[in-house]
Amino acid sequence: MSAKDQFHEIVKSALIETGWTITHDPLYLEFDNTSVKIDLAGQQLMAAELGLTKIAVEVKSFLSPSTIYDFHLAVGQSVCYRVALRKQDPERTLYLAVPIFVYQDFFRRPFAQEVIQEAQINLLTFEPGQESVLQWIN
Repeated sequence: MSAKDQFHEIVKSALIETGWTITHDPLYLEFDNTSVKIDLAGQQLMAAELGLTKIAVEVKSFLSPSTIYDFHLAVGQSVCYRVALRKQDPERTLYLAVPIFVYQDFFRRPFAQEVIQEAQINLLTFEPGQESVLQWIN
């Protein structure tokens, strides 16, 4: 069993604070005899006419000595998880949760922006010290 990311509980609390109901912690999916574990899944009623919105969130801290290595892992996981979600739970939209300091220092660089766009990764930025969601970037 893998350990939870350092910011797992912070992101979970931030989602709850903004009205999300956490439905899975973690969300397990089975796809082609492979188990996939996404950190969190939640849902929120946006408006009666819009219905229930469902998300899955993979939390990454980017605290290792190599941000680019963490980035490669996060991009690979996100692409694999999106494929598994499309087959097992297509109503959910996948988000990669990253701390705001990592987003500002790394994810706004042209290379990272191009990779995120090419891989079609949705981002959720959060402030670890305030346990708050700052941005949803599709």
